[in-house]
Amino acid sequence: MGNTTSVTAGRDCLISAPGGDAAHVAFQDQLLYQATAVDAYNLNLPVTPVAVTDPQSADEIAAVVKCASDYDYKVQARSGGHSFANYGLGGQNRDIVVNMKHFSQFSMDESTFIATIGPGITLGDLDLELYNAGNRAMAHGICPSIRTGDHLAMGGLGPTVRQWGLALDHVDEFEVVLANSSIVRASETQNPDVLFAIKRAAASFGIVTEFKVRTEQARGLAVQYSYTFNLGTLAEKANLLKDWQAFIAQENLIWRFYSNLVIFDGQEYDALGLEKRFPTSEPGTLLYIHKANAGALAWLVTLSLEGGAINAVPDDVTAYSHRDVLFWVQIFAVNPLDPVSQTMYDFADGLYSVLAQAVPESAKHAYLGCPDPRMPDAQREYWRDNLPRLEELKGDLDPKGIFHNPGGVEVVL
Repeated sequence: MGNTTSVTAGRDCLISAPGGDAAHVAFQDQLLYQATAVDAYNLNLPVTPVAVTDPQSADEIAAVVKCASDYDYKVQARSGGHSFANYGLGGQNRDIVVNMKHFSQFSMDESTFIATIGPGITLGDLDLELYNAGNRAMAHGICPSIRTGDHLAMGGLGPTVRQWGLALDHVDEFEVVLANSSIVRASETQNPDVLFAIKRAAASFGIVTEFKVRTEQARGLAVQYSYTFNLGTLAEKANLLKDWQAFIAQENLIWRFYSNLVIFDGQEYDALGLEKRFPTSEPGTLLYIHKANAGALAWLVTLSLEGGAINAVPDDVTAYSHRDVLFWVQIFAVNPLDPVSQTMYDFADGLYSVLAQAVPESAKHAYLGCPDPRMPDAQREYWRDNLPRLEELKGDLDPKGIFHNPGGVEVVL
């Protein structure tokens, strides 16, 4: 893309792709481009795509992908745009973004209760559509503004995953645009290798335009228990964490049960006595929550129970390779008025470091739905033993690496 003629031709190609309507393409020289078209989720990671397209059909997406291939661009689809690393914008400059906001279709086969949904529908609207179509439901996350897009293709954690499996475990079939701009169906009987790759690594292999998902009968009653502990001795609070871990590790724990343990602010974490329980070799790396400056207005750690139906699926059936995880740990530092500071990064990194040293095998797990652009060897942690197969498929399905973000599956030369 070094000469003006090539740049102009590429621009003309992108304008013609969505039906020749220039209103469905925004370019980086457009006024207020960042605010109106890019709308980055993480302002600490500025990204300037070469263009943001708004196609309205699979054929138009295929045309955008062909433009990218012909003029040497990378492509990423953006569904809800909630990527912590701005991977829906490519995670780097000069990518072409395919905005899936027009793909919010929904229908239900009343004989099979298989739902057909678009990647642009929000989880909140999906719940309503499913329930209104015969009191149906499926597992997914709890944020209603997230769109289905990569959520259903990379995992999809939420309160019902223990009894029903991950959101991606509900998906029986995809319609997907591949790097050669073909539009194919992927299921157990059609393009099964594509099905395997899309289930957990969709952003590296294509753009999903439609899901066919298995649904469940919605339960008529859900009971939520909430307990808050802020009193007691240090030993008692430390035992609380140990008791919770022992409880959720029971082999016969019913799959309908789901649990989150949330630890707030420095005093609460310090009360658990983790410095004494998990000492490290160097005093400077000790977890000293009450002494460390988090650099944030608030912070919290969530421990979310998984297992159940998730673990009942073998690791190599889908690209999701964390079937043996009992619970995920997420660390949040919140400061809505200012950018994320180095102090906040250091605080979260120190917390993670102690946890990883206490349970070394945990460092080999990372959930792609919460990407960390600073994580070394990220691909190995996202896909573990499934990575070699994914790299081989990448070479077959996308040898030019058209679908790309810094945390994705790479073409191995």
